[in-house]
Amino acid sequence: MSLAAVKIYTDGSCSPNPGPGGWGAVILPEKGKKRELSGRVSETTNNRMELQAALEALKSLPASCGVELYTDSRYLQNGISSWIDNWRRRNWLTSDNEPVKNRDLWESLDHEMNKHQVQWFWVKGHAENKYNQRADELAVKARGREVLPLDDQTAVHIFLGITWKQKLQIGSWAAVLRYQKHSKVIGGVVEDSSANCIHIQSATAALQSLKRKIPVHFYTSSGYLKEGAGSWLQGWQSNHWKTRDGKVVSNKEAWQELNSLLQQLSVKFHVIDKEMPPCHCQEAKVLAQELVAVA
Repeated sequence: MSLAAVKIYTDGSCSPNPGPGGWGAVILPEKGKKRELSGRVSETTNNRMELQAALEALKSLPASCGVELYTDSRYLQNGISSWIDNWRRRNWLTSDNEPVKNRDLWESLDHEMNKHQVQWFWVKGHAENKYNQRADELAVKARGREVLPLDDQTAVHIFLGITWKQKLQIGSWAAVLRYQKHSKVIGGVVEDSSANCIHIQSATAALQSLKRKIPVHFYTSSGYLKEGAGSWLQGWQSNHWKTRDGKVVSNKEAWQELNSLLQQLSVKFHVIDKEMPPCHCQEAKVLAQELVAVA
């Protein structure tokens, strides 16, 4: 009798790292309804949340299964496929005779894997895979978001909305800019791009539209934009615009243009709750959809 087939997409989130974290999982059985799981830990790391997501997803399965598990964590995928057997043989010591980090989760995951036939797959994060994106959303939501500084009267508040039609290779963006009692709307249509790139381009265009240098708060649905602008840019720049794997940074030119503006201004990015977005974010999203509809 063959094992039931299940696909699982997992993701973890932690900000700052270490700090409050969340994990999320999307479970797709061959027969039956999709399930979603998530959880929060008050003090943790991003790697622990990646492990926790996979562990909790496997633990939730009611019986032995043939599982395809998809993760965007190289740490998790390499640990399972390359490192864990040696760790186990060395009594959970590394090749340098150091204790394996996150041993408790690795051991629990190792135990849980024995109940199933698991194949592990790495997927690129924030790359238009809807289930990976959904797992990320669950993890970020579970982690808990900051209180949005919507009442800060000293700053410009910029609310972004984008849309992208993959089949037509066309998209659009809109931004609502608010400063005290003043507001304006800008937007544009973009071809031969991607959703991730349009998020960057919309932020760049909004900053370019400012008449003077004052603090800025951005509100976006894109964790990619927030983390890239807030955490990754400095590392990419010092590494000559290459990732830790030696590959050229995706959307390099768009990031470089945005980076040059960020050097001149005080800018903070905030990821909105998609289920309860600020009204101006909803407005920007509708405007973007209207722009691409008439393009």
